[in-house]
Amino acid sequence: MQKFSLLDLSPIPEGKTAAEALASTVELAQAAEGFGYHRYWLAEHHNMPGIASAATAVVIGQVAAATKSMRIGAGGIMLPNHAPLVIAEQFGTLATFFPGRIDLGLGRAPGTDMATARALRRHMAPDDSFPHDVQELISYFGDLPQGTPVRAIPGVGTHVPVWILGSSLYGAQLAAYLGLPYAFASHFAPTMLEEALAVYRSTFRPSQSLEKPYVMIAAGVCAADTDSEAAFLRSSQLLAFARLRSGNPGKLPYPVQHPEHEISPAVMVQVQHALSCSATGSAATVRDQLKTIVDTYRPDELMVTGMIHDPSARVQSFAIAARVLADLCTEPVAA
Repeated sequence: MQKFSLLDLSPIPEGKTAAEALASTVELAQAAEGFGYHRYWLAEHHNMPGIASAATAVVIGQVAAATKSMRIGAGGIMLPNHAPLVIAEQFGTLATFFPGRIDLGLGRAPGTDMATARALRRHMAPDDSFPHDVQELISYFGDLPQGTPVRAIPGVGTHVPVWILGSSLYGAQLAAYLGLPYAFASHFAPTMLEEALAVYRSTFRPSQSLEKPYVMIAAGVCAADTDSEAAFLRSSQLLAFARLRSGNPGKLPYPVQHPEHEISPAVMVQVQHALSCSATGSAATVRDQLKTIVDTYRPDELMVTGMIHDPSARVQSFAIAARVLADLCTEPVAA
């Protein structure tokens, strides 16, 4: 593992507002830069009462303006919701404001329910145009000649790094074919992680932007002074995910001592599996769990994320994680 990074979903806790959630995102980003995180990504979700990062490019601009050197980006933009030219202009503008600091991760899922997807897209195409749209978008960032009929301004010549995001073999195959870096959403969909990484690494084709495969995987982290405190804090995410799976999404719940009393056994099995690529506990416990993940999957980069109700506890969790991850970056990977 070479680097470690952070994914922030801008959670809106119960009892708080979207304005407070976005302010917490900016504060966390500033703290994360001091902790040594390499990049800070935000994700596009729509019609989600507990997530404030729907206008992802706007939030990225605010976070980039509040930080100095850390890479800031999207993990990701759900490209089927948008015209490639619009995204090229948005991220070209960001790259013009913040040269050398902007990343663009692209996903194929809608990032919402189908009714909201229809509201976003207006006219939903029956065919899958994602591979073509990705290539069109990348072309807008290139050094296009002056006479090109359509150019992204700003955007042309910015060469914004593009990542393919995924949780299945589809994204792995596309990233390998196009020679792009690949980020796997193992923090909530770990089922095909091992197979997807194998496909990506074995079929990767070098490109102008990348000579060899580059993999980033995501893991949940909830760290505190003690294992019991961390488990208590993590209960908010368990409850939120259970409610989402049950068709009742809402703001990030207050933590509870016994989340199993509020989640049915069948749903808890689903939640525990979905969030299994994670580390929860004290610094020592989190270190052991993250080391197992790194040794097992050998990512080039690990991105951590975590939904904690108390913003100060969330900052502290990522501070503990950063110290652990910095230490793991200096260790040889187990054979």
